[in-house]
Amino acid sequence: MTEPWSRSKPTAVLVLADGTVIEGTGAGAAGAIEAEVCFNTALTGYQEILTDPSYLGQIVTFTFPHIGNIGANDEDIEDLTPAARRGAVGAIFKADITNPSNYRSAKHLDEWLKARGIIAMTGIDTRALTAWIRENGMPNAVIAHDPEGNFDIDALKDRAKAWSGLEGLDLAIEATSGQSSSWTEKPWVWNEGYHGSSDDKAHVVAIDFGVKRNILRLFTGLGCKVTVVPAKTPAEDIIAMNPDGIFLSNGPGDPAETGKYAVPQIRKLIETGIPLFGICLGHQILALALGGTTEKMHQGHHGANHPVKDHTTGKVEIVSMNHGFAVAGKSLPAGVEETHVSLFDGTNCGLRLVGKPVFSVQHHPEASPGPQDSHYLFKRFMNMVNEHRGEAVLPER
Repeated sequence: MTEPWSRSKPTAVLVLADGTVIEGTGAGAAGAIEAEVCFNTALTGYQEILTDPSYLGQIVTFTFPHIGNIGANDEDIEDLTPAARRGAVGAIFKADITNPSNYRSAKHLDEWLKARGIIAMTGIDTRALTAWIRENGMPNAVIAHDPEGNFDIDALKDRAKAWSGLEGLDLAIEATSGQSSSWTEKPWVWNEGYHGSSDDKAHVVAIDFGVKRNILRLFTGLGCKVTVVPAKTPAEDIIAMNPDGIFLSNGPGDPAETGKYAVPQIRKLIETGIPLFGICLGHQILALALGGTTEKMHQGHHGANHPVKDHTTGKVEIVSMNHGFAVAGKSLPAGVEETHVSLFDGTNCGLRLVGKPVFSVQHHPEASPGPQDSHYLFKRFMNMVNEHRGEAVLPER
């Protein structure tokens, strides 16, 4: 990457581990933090992206140039406990933050970023940075914002170079809930917001590795009683809750590291025969529990325009993706079937355990990247739950 254009006094810098320094204008919170830099190609949903716990430990470069016109509100937050600020630690925009121009806006995005503690910078050639990541992979870096423009560049270079990166980090333990809780909120309704749920047709226990709110809403929308439990909850405690289904949530960090404590518990849960469904990190940890392996990706999948094929239906879905690790499809042992695959690069995006009600997907079926192509997966899981309960199954679509 070429050196940035000359600035008299930049108020933000991005310092890559290779020593590259990119200057910009600061936004959001002041300070400096080490993280991995990725890019997201979504055209909308910047607030949901920045509050997705799966982005913990990452700086998101938005390829869409104009960010901020929706403003910010309390309805579009995805992390379960926003006070803990579990989500992206940094953001990079091409243009200055746009002033809000939407009836749902409650706060200017810059003000919201400050309140969340997210360090941001604008005035960056995001196309050049994205091209660099595509060529070289997601770099470790330090993003720094000082309104006075005072930076110790050498010290920032040392911090970026010394940071270990996401490999070997169990970030799920930072993103998980502190204690068990009940979830009652149903999906959002236009001009009505969210409503509570009193349905309890089935009991789903969600193991929280950094769960997104909308996943839980879709379960309640299907009539489920939902109990959320921390990532390290023993299998015996979950079984004692008498669940009709078990959900393994999304989350951040290296699945192999999180799997050190999660895999033994998941294996016990599989043995019970209770239907089990995983998404994102939950998919990766399930693969590890079934004998597969995971690997760090070159540039990851981050966006809302990813084509994925479901081998069980033969149909192609346009989905939302957010992951920097992937299940090695060829590592899946006999008896574990690959169900979904990315049509961008052929990487694994889903699996099922043959003969048991156990399956998972890499993408985010709870998201709505325009269409709602993947919502049927929740119905697929609920049909497994109904069958387990001796009840009638319903059409998936």
